[in-house]
Amino acid sequence: MAAITAGMVAELRAKTDAPMMECKKALTEAEGDMVKAEEILRVKLGNKAGKAASRVTAEGVVASAIDGNVGAMIEVNCETDFVTKNDSFLGLAQGAATLIAKHNPADIAALGALAYEQDGFGPTLEDVRKGLVGKIGENMSFRRFKRFEGSALAGYLHGTRIGVVVEFDGDAVAAKDVAMHVAAMKPVALTSADVPAELIERERSVAAAKAAESGKPAEIVAKMVDGSVQKYLKEVSLFDQVFVKAADGKQTVGAYVKSVNTSIKGFTLYVVGEGIEKKVDDFAAEVAAQVAAAKGA
Repeated sequence: MAAITAGMVAELRAKTDAPMMECKKALTEAEGDMVKAEEILRVKLGNKAGKAASRVTAEGVVASAIDGNVGAMIEVNCETDFVTKNDSFLGLAQGAATLIAKHNPADIAALGALAYEQDGFGPTLEDVRKGLVGKIGENMSFRRFKRFEGSALAGYLHGTRIGVVVEFDGDAVAAKDVAMHVAAMKPVALTSADVPAELIERERSVAAAKAAESGKPAEIVAKMVDGSVQKYLKEVSLFDQVFVKAADGKQTVGAYVKSVNTSIKGFTLYVVGEGIEKKVDDFAAEVAAQVAAAKGA
C-alpha cells in the first residue's frame, strides 16, 4: 500500500475542503490515488461548489464597463488573492459588468439569471459562477453593482481592488483626474451637505469625548467639538479636498473643476472587501484539534 504523506492530505484538502481526517481516510481507501480519493470524498461529502458556498469571500476584484453615457461597475468576491489573478475569474467579473450595462438587471438574482456562457459553462451567469466555483475550488459571489445612464461617465480602476465611476458634464480628462483623486482620497460625499448624518454624529461623539478630557469650560469644549466636525467635513467632502494634482498644493477639487468648466454630478467608489469580516484560518490549531479528536475516538 502507498504511504499516505501529510503533503498528500494537504493537497486533497485544498481541492475538496474536506476535514483532514476524512482526506486521510479517503486516500487510504484509494491506496494513494488522488483522483480516486477526490471521487470518494465527493460522493461522501458533496461537490466542491456546495462545500465552498459557506466560506467567506473577502477578496475579489472590481470590474467596469462603460460605453458612452451607459456604464456599470461591479464587485465580485472570492476567498483568496490568488484567485483574483485567475483569467476565468477575471472574465466572469468583466462579463458581469458588461451584462449589467446592457440589460440593467434589478438585483443580484436578476443578474445571475441573464444569459451568459464561459469556459464551457452556462446558459446563465449564475450557472457559469457555479461552474467556476467547482472548477477553481473557491467560493465566489457577486456582491454589489451599480448601473449608470444619462450623464457622461469617466471610470478609473486602481489595479483590480479599487474602482471609481464619475458622472459629469464637461472635460473628460478633468473627470478622469477626479476619478483618480477619488480612488486615492476616498471622499464619502460631493459636498459637506451631502455627508450622511450618521457619519457626522459619529464624528461629533468622538470629538466630544476627546474635548471633554481637556478639562476646559463647557463653552470652549463646544467650540472644540464644532471645529473638529467642520475639519472632518472638509476632509471627507470631495469638493473641499485638496486636489491630488494641484500645482500649488492648495487648490481644492471644487476649484479645479470650476476652472476647467466641468461639473461633477456624482461619483461611486468601490473598494474590494470593504465592510466584510475576514476569516483567519489557524492551520496549526486545526491540525492539533484533528489529532486530539482522533486520539479521543
